[in-house]
Amino acid sequence: MAYTTVDTEVSGLKVSIETGRMARQANGSAIVRMGDTMVLVTACSGIEMTESDFFPLSVEYIEKTYAAGKIPGGYIKREGRPSEKEILSARLVDRPVRPLFPDGYRKEVQIVCTVISADEKHDADVLAITAASTALCLSDMPFKNPVAAVRVGLVDGQLKIFPTLAETESGELDMVVAGTEESIMMVEGGALELSEDKLLEAILLAHTEIKKLTALQKQLMATNGKQVAEYTVPQVNQELAAAVADFVRGRLHDASFIGVKPDRYAAVKALRNEVNAALAERFPESEKAIASIFTNLESEDIRKTILENGTRIGGRRLDEIRQITCELDLLPRAHGSALFTRGETQSLSATTLGTKLDLQHIDGLQGNYDKSYMLHYNFPPYSVNEVKRMASVSRREIGHGSLAERSIAPVLPSEKSFPYTIRVVSEVLESNGSSSMATVCCSSLSLMAAGVPLKTHVAGVAMGLVKEGDRIAVLTDILGTEDHVGDMDFKVAGTRDGVTAIQMDIKIAGITPEIMREALAKAKDARLKILDIMTEALPAARKELCDYAPRISTITIDKEKIREVIGPGGKVVRDIQETTGATIHIEDDGSIQIAASNRESRDAAIQRIKGIVAEPELGAVYEAVVKTITDFGAFAEYLPGKDGLIHISELEHARVAKVDDVLQVGEKVQVKLIGFDKFGKVKLSRKALLPMP
Repeated sequence: MAYTTVDTEVSGLKVSIETGRMARQANGSAIVRMGDTMVLVTACSGIEMTESDFFPLSVEYIEKTYAAGKIPGGYIKREGRPSEKEILSARLVDRPVRPLFPDGYRKEVQIVCTVISADEKHDADVLAITAASTALCLSDMPFKNPVAAVRVGLVDGQLKIFPTLAETESGELDMVVAGTEESIMMVEGGALELSEDKLLEAILLAHTEIKKLTALQKQLMATNGKQVAEYTVPQVNQELAAAVADFVRGRLHDASFIGVKPDRYAAVKALRNEVNAALAERFPESEKAIASIFTNLESEDIRKTILENGTRIGGRRLDEIRQITCELDLLPRAHGSALFTRGETQSLSATTLGTKLDLQHIDGLQGNYDKSYMLHYNFPPYSVNEVKRMASVSRREIGHGSLAERSIAPVLPSEKSFPYTIRVVSEVLESNGSSSMATVCCSSLSLMAAGVPLKTHVAGVAMGLVKEGDRIAVLTDILGTEDHVGDMDFKVAGTRDGVTAIQMDIKIAGITPEIMREALAKAKDARLKILDIMTEALPAARKELCDYAPRISTITIDKEKIREVIGPGGKVVRDIQETTGATIHIEDDGSIQIAASNRESRDAAIQRIKGIVAEPELGAVYEAVVKTITDFGAFAEYLPGKDGLIHISELEHARVAKVDDVLQVGEKVQVKLIGFDKFGKVKLSRKALLPMP
């Protein structure tokens, strides 16, 4: 393959694609570069068609630390298992590419995206989508419809393609849009309560720039593309297909439209078993083929019924939301908990509040940072009545958790006003359609129940689509089956004021702006209804934290006083923590976070710290503790760590013969600061506070 490079300008930035220099033994390879960020993507295919009943595509995304001039942290100085960022980026590449392979193609395909250079301005994840498409288009695999992607931001009120990392962080929108020349294939992003109209404007602007990148790929295909290798898609036995259709006619519709999921699955399974038994002698060893035909017939019937009758599984209308219930405080020891049930989808969310010691440190390729808010999503096999080995967190769980986390982030309080580390865990207990959006709703309730002062509730809903030619049906609150047989999975989360997160995956070409506008409008209607139900259950965040949540306060002292609070070798701060039971975290800027299991411990620690940094004030009255007694007076601690002398002449108005006739070690005494000696030592008086005889 000859070395070739092409480039174009997108939003004032040069984007180049090259091939033929690196990884030439792969079926296809390409490098996409923008600034100093470069990603190498290879595509390789298995030789034989597998017997799998799904397309065996795998995508890996690997960030090499050398790309940013860094050495991996930890004991083992090499890259290890993928980070959450790498897993999310791999999913981002997979989603727009997978639907563009032809139906029935079953060769194994592996896409490996390697970030080989990374600057401080642009992330490689969005470039990897374009590079993956290029590698596939240049290969001998049946992938000849280029797809590309751009990131869209909202900077100073203006939409911008390929915003920098800093602009994305401070902006109101962070959205990745992928598409072909003809159609949008995927949308993934978060926003600060953005309107549906502005989101649609951003998607359409992105598509305009995407066309420039697909045109580049076509240039490379013309000069470097390979001829598609021969492959054979298994043909359907028409006689078998007719026999299955004859057997299930009428009965399949009745079974597949039962409203209760377990009953529906049982009825469909029983009918499929009947088909297998009835046709076993006539068509031996055809179980897989029968299952495929049976599934296709079920899908066709569901789609036809939706388009022609406007009726969905269980008799629901196209825009009807399933019944919703919200329950609070089910977990007595969690700092906040909620149970959200929508139809046969159910999430249990628990909120835990922690201190700065609980922050998650992220060692990223393009910068390190601490994370004070986390949302973790778990999808156990029992939620769909399956038996599976429960190992490490799946990519799906990480992806759904990230979507839910992003949905709620815009309404969280600032760290300054609410100095807690927040962790939310969603346990999906039942699943039949959009457990990630149920997680959003349930987590919002759980956070407010914990007393986290969210700006407002956040709700989410999943929209679907069935499209046959000009006939279109947009579905609200889709079931798992409707997702499987439909043409779109469009998740939208937000508040009453706007969208906070969006995720759209398309299985077909030809999704028009009008369809997206209708889906967004119906998603908003549904969201508002769900928010009404959530608000009725819990109108606002609770004013008080749970009894088991830590009490945290933040105070600020003069930076020059930090060493006094810490003390030699940490002696002072350790003593404060041991005697009060509080946890103390000191920052270099003088801010100190004090956390304790109760208010008394927290307040005691605060008073100790304030006493240490306080300056002696002439004429001020203090409650002092006598530390030592001498012939000429008593030394008393009037502020933590600070002593002053109560001279024997300042004990009483009358003459005092012996100090211990008046004071004892350990005794508390009210004193007034009356001055300083020539060495700056504090002079205290008990006499000044006593009435004249």
